[in-house]
Amino acid sequence: MESTPQQRFGLGRQSSLAPERKNGDDDVAEGEGEEGGGIVNPGVRLMYTANEGDVEGINEVLDSGTSVNFRDIDGRTALHVAACQGQGDVIELLLRRGAEVDVKDRWGSTPLADAIYYKNSDVIKLLEARGAKPPVAPMHVQNAREVPEYEINPRELDFSNSIDITKGTFCIASWRGTQVAVKRLGEELFTDEDKVKAFRDELALLQKLRHPNVVQFLGAVTQSSPMMIVTEYLPKGDLCAFLRPRGALKPKIAVKFALDIARGMNYLHEHKPEAIIHRDLEPSNILRDDSGHLKVADFGLSKLMMVAKTIKEDKPVGCQETSWRYLAPEVLRNKEYDTKVDVFSFALILQEMIEGCPPFSAKPEIEVPKLYVAKERPPFRAPPKLYAHGLRELIEDCWNDKPFERPTFRQIISRLDEINSHLVRGKWWKVKAFHCFHKFEAILKFDHSKSESRSSHSTLSTVK
Repeated sequence: MESTPQQRFGLGRQSSLAPERKNGDDDVAEGEGEEGGGIVNPGVRLMYTANEGDVEGINEVLDSGTSVNFRDIDGRTALHVAACQGQGDVIELLLRRGAEVDVKDRWGSTPLADAIYYKNSDVIKLLEARGAKPPVAPMHVQNAREVPEYEINPRELDFSNSIDITKGTFCIASWRGTQVAVKRLGEELFTDEDKVKAFRDELALLQKLRHPNVVQFLGAVTQSSPMMIVTEYLPKGDLCAFLRPRGALKPKIAVKFALDIARGMNYLHEHKPEAIIHRDLEPSNILRDDSGHLKVADFGLSKLMMVAKTIKEDKPVGCQETSWRYLAPEVLRNKEYDTKVDVFSFALILQEMIEGCPPFSAKPEIEVPKLYVAKERPPFRAPPKLYAHGLRELIEDCWNDKPFERPTFRQIISRLDEINSHLVRGKWWKVKAFHCFHKFEAILKFDHSKSESRSSHSTLSTVK
């Protein structure tokens, strides 16, 4: 008969799902050792010997009558400890002595989940061979007919040559011979309700999107762990990486890129029946395809908005994983907002492409929100000719402090088209003038050569 555990085993690696503890908390098993003035619990001694890989010590403790399934105050067993430490011989012994293979600790982590988290491949194979089941994904369905159409078999994803891209959760994989981008939600995050909800929301949103200037959703893994979202892979990287070495772009290139972004955003904002607010529009979330066109990506913070309604953040922006340098002041003030927050971000990106540096680049990111709230905007330092044909006025309208006075993306596209036609016309006149000059030069050369020929002929006639 097991006694209720009163101690915690805190040596070595901890549960894959346990919240992070402060330094010094639970570093050792409570009450361990004679100096602590207490007697070591036999169950905690079992876990200690499992942590150390002491097979002989484990047999000794078990032979004394201690249960192989002893649990400490966190619900951890010796099998959990051995799985974390990668002690294969200890795993075999404990299972042979009757250890429960799928036992869960207080956070829901099993020995197999811990082995997966710490990448102990030999232990993973050993536990699976004894019937251990991988963690059930939060979106798991009981009926096979309920499995969504977009579901991808994780075995079809090849990560053998995988490399991390952009943000930490993204990597490259091969799917049916094609390179794809994969965003993963590991089992260690399954108990984080906010992250699981964000994953569900992003997945629900991506399924609805079909546009040349929006990254293409290919499928997802939701019935096993880790859960994944699979999208097209754009090898030319993001706009941030493109701008960093180049600095300022020529106005015609900046306007071309701006039109790509505006078209993608207009599609999102005019989406029916609900408008889609990106809310995290910045250069690192805008990707380039093989033809050099831009696509809006990363919808982790996006919101669905019923027409004529506004949204308010559930928690302060400071608590969220996002860049503040491109955020609209109404979000920073934690007020209600609508699609116009994306218009504000767009203005900053357009100006960055012409100026060659991020907004308020000399300021620490944490100080930038205060400037926006104080109605300050990044200075225009580039020559006025680079902001010709109403480009500067467009940027100023887009970052207006009053959201309702900012233009829509449909209006922005119209204005950019007009600016682009001026730039193209100017280029056409330059090319035409260049060709005319060369034609005129050729005519002069031809006339000069004819004149020399006549003069030579006249001289020869006189000699005769």
